Amino acid sequence: MNIHEFGRKNNKTMVLIHPSLVMWDYFEYVLPLLEEDYHIMIPALPGYDTERTNENFTSVEKIADGLSKWLIERNIKTIDLLYGCSMGGSIALKMLSNQQVKMKSIVCDGAITPYQLPWIITRLIAIKDFLMISMGKIGGLKLLEKAFSTDECSKSDLEYISKVLSFISYKTIWRTFESCNNYAMPNKVIEGSEHIQYWYGDKEAKARAWDIQYMKKYFPNTEFIKFENMGHGSMAILHPVKMANIFMSLIEV
Repeated sequence: MNIHEFGRKNNKTMVLIHPSLVMWDYFEYVLPLLEEDYHIMIPALPGYDTERTNENFTSVEKIADGLSKWLIERNIKTIDLLYGCSMGGSIALKMLSNQQVKMKSIVCDGAITPYQLPWIITRLIAIKDFLMISMGKIGGLKLLEKAFSTDECSKSDLEYISKVLSFISYKTIWRTFESCNNYAMPNKVIEGSEHIQYWYGDKEAKARAWDIQYMKKYFPNTEFIKFENMGHGSMAILHPVKMANIFMSLIEV
């Protein structure tokens, strides 16, 4: 797994984990606002890395463990801020539960939590998601234009997603949705972080309802922040300055 590093001279650390269907450059707008003052680490997740197209997505558990070990090997035992969006939020929560590395603050942006449903139902949901994304891979840009709302996704955004879909494998697509919906978490989670935030947009509130209930149950000290006129995982693309400012406020407390 490639880890892209910026601002190594700086003491305060951030790890940013991207969602599915994008690459590590998902953070290209927010990165210039932070790299002068913070040591930023951005993993290019397996299956979503153009430099390693022979790799497939493995699982939330394996990636969380691998990223924690990579940090420990470099004597980074405490992270000032861990951010994960959607699939990246699943990995961030798993890293938090593993307690191999301490996180002072963690932001879960529309994080996908494990379904609390019978096994057969979770598999049916994973199959539905797999088929939907696979159709996007086969149909290309024209089908994506019909499937995605143009309110938040510009044509260039859809072209970017189409580019990612063109090189990721069907195995990566399946493992992404199967794992994000079903990764293992302990029955009793020790929060292990001074500050946990869960972000979601008002346009995705219904879709995130189960995830919010999960966070309230297993991470009762979570601070929930709803952003108006926003959908799923759009902060880094549409509001990078706002995102950077929140990150800095969390770190500098």
